[in-house]
Amino acid sequence: MSVVINVDNVSKLYRLGIISTKTIAQDFNRLISRILKKENPDFKIGEVNDRMKKTDGQFVWALKDISFEVNKGEVLAIIGKNGAGKSTLLKILSRVTTPSTGSIKIKGRVASLLEVGTGFHQELTGSENIYLNGSILGMTKSEIKKKFDEIVDFSGIGKYIDTPVKRYSSGMYVRLAFSVAAYLEPDILIVDEVLAVGDAEFQKKCIGKMQDVSVKEGRTVLFVSHNMAAVKNLCTRGLILQHGKVVFQGDIESSISKYLSVDESVEKIILEKRTDRAGNNKFKFMGIRLKDKSNKEISQLISGEEVSIEMNYECEESLKGNLIISIAFMDVYGDTKAMFVTDEMGVKFENPEKQGTIYLKIPRLLLRSDNYFIKLFASLNTTQTNDVLDSIENVIQVPVLQGDFWKTGKINRVGNFGIMDGEFYK
Repeated sequence: MSVVINVDNVSKLYRLGIISTKTIAQDFNRLISRILKKENPDFKIGEVNDRMKKTDGQFVWALKDISFEVNKGEVLAIIGKNGAGKSTLLKILSRVTTPSTGSIKIKGRVASLLEVGTGFHQELTGSENIYLNGSILGMTKSEIKKKFDEIVDFSGIGKYIDTPVKRYSSGMYVRLAFSVAAYLEPDILIVDEVLAVGDAEFQKKCIGKMQDVSVKEGRTVLFVSHNMAAVKNLCTRGLILQHGKVVFQGDIESSISKYLSVDESVEKIILEKRTDRAGNNKFKFMGIRLKDKSNKEISQLISGEEVSIEMNYECEESLKGNLIISIAFMDVYGDTKAMFVTDEMGVKFENPEKQGTIYLKIPRLLLRSDNYFIKLFASLNTTQTNDVLDSIENVIQVPVLQGDFWKTGKINRVGNFGIMDGEFYK
């Protein structure tokens, strides 16, 4: 396969809080460094792009030493958390901005869908913007005219095609922008998370069109999304960015698994040291882990996918009775969105051992895309009383990503929860 994109040691340095260029003295020093072929002095003080760390520095590396290749007809997913450098990389590839160091070689015409309204002239109508974008891609008027009806039909906004785009909603913008980008026959199509603005039906159409562009027409697609279900269905290979650096490249299954896995650089919460807990201390949760269906530890979940929760505990040897365990998924407002209780599910843990692990397997997680907190609760049900043993709020925060829970090809969204099946065991 021929290489159509070659990114070699690309870095991008930004100065925090500054919109315009540097001072005259700084510009002069930069010019002298370039003439003498020395390193830009600003590069020496640039810091790693980590939003979680407070810094007093003025310069930050949005991207640092990025290198990869993309073959013709390949669909590459660029994955990473917010602030990882994904959009900066796409802007460099789209020639919206230039890299501070390194080089990029691209073969063919590039069409980009980065932000709502990018590439559109606000005062022009939808029709006029189609011809404008086609001209930017180097197409003749007759070539654009042949594709015009297909673009309008796919966008679904034919009624408003002669209306100035400044009056379009964000959804209409995205519909027309994607249609223009996909149908004007670019060699490379670059699509950012902007598709999330559209409705579910149009998102499905877009993914289908990108598959056609790649498989049937042999064109190259670069796709950025937090929607792992869409990434899995569309892409063949993944590239993971973290703090402006490439931390993984590989097949899409391995890339998604790596992205969802626990970040080893983040200090794990040690439950045994938590003091904000209620109970009589005769039983204590000591640790918790989330695992996927391949038994790999993860820190993020996908709606509709299998997940197992492992809870380590310690208790007194004299603890006699039926141990009742409760696991609750709470939203950011403290409302319960899903709960699993051993007693309600007909599971009995009688006379627990001094140390052990309790498991909850959820075959299909029906939680819509959002951030949740897990609450753990344990009580002892005896003939005389029901004692609270341990109760901990906000044990861990769990991001749940969008997924195709109902296996219909439509991605579920943020909203109410439903009843889930689950199985407790020791």
